[in-house]
Amino acid sequence: MFAFFLRRLVTLVPTLVFVSMLIFGLQQLLPGDPAQILAGEDQNPELIAQLREKMNLDKPIPVQYGYWMAGVLQGDLGESARTGQPVLELIMEKLPVTVQLAFMSMLVALIISLPSGIISAVKRDTLIDHGARVFALSGISMPNFWLGIMLILLFSVELGWLPASGYISPFEDLGANLAAMVMPAFVLGNGIAAVLMRHTRSSMLQVLATDYVRTARAKGLRERVVVVKHALRNALTPVITLGALELGTLLSGAVLTEQVFTIPGFGKLIIDAVFNRDYAVVQGVVLITATTYIMLNLLADMAYFVFNPRLRH
Repeated sequence: MFAFFLRRLVTLVPTLVFVSMLIFGLQQLLPGDPAQILAGEDQNPELIAQLREKMNLDKPIPVQYGYWMAGVLQGDLGESARTGQPVLELIMEKLPVTVQLAFMSMLVALIISLPSGIISAVKRDTLIDHGARVFALSGISMPNFWLGIMLILLFSVELGWLPASGYISPFEDLGANLAAMVMPAFVLGNGIAAVLMRHTRSSMLQVLATDYVRTARAKGLRERVVVVKHALRNALTPVITLGALELGTLLSGAVLTEQVFTIPGFGKLIIDAVFNRDYAVVQGVVLITATTYIMLNLLADMAYFVFNPRLRH
């Protein structure tokens, strides 16, 4: 396992380098001059020239990339053209909000998807199975922003149980924080649960049809032991992969959901940066997001060894 882990780490390095080159290169195609944006209304040519020199914009693109990567390796992602605040500081302000929302959403998704997917596979072609598949199809088809608005109308406007929008830090008031996050977490988790449920059901059906499961049943083992111990652990491999990718999507910022519930996370940060042509922030957020995706895939590969003993050999 350790050798496999080292091999994966070695392959991650060129992947991260290629991703960083792609991010920086595509950024150069966007319209607008960061120096002119920083200069503001006073479009003084001398000031713009000084800013371009300070930001290394007067140098060839490969040299600019070298300076940018040197800063990234030192934890310097540049400064926001709009506020002058370091990009890394901005990201660290928004990251806890998005991390909490992502993990709450994934928890909701797992609570819904795993039991329903397992039961649907075990009770194949029954009323329970058909109901679970209808739920999955509706969850995939339902737009997040529409579901969010409906939940606000029901639980905030009509019943008054939950706040309609906003965010409160858990360190200030944990109860108010959970009340504000439960609806957006359910909105995001519902869509992911539908996808995970379908994959869990499909994977479980394949495993339940294998010879070793039939042998376990022939030995007289209880159905619960056969399903949980023998079938589920081997069926979780594709679910883990999909779950890691979905978690990466959540950590990159659920733009529409954060806008509907006015949550100051990655989604709102990237939208504001794009509208304000704050390219340093866009670069930093995309780089962090891409790195998160890659690291989550590595963690998913490590999880295979925990849930599927056959891979250890």
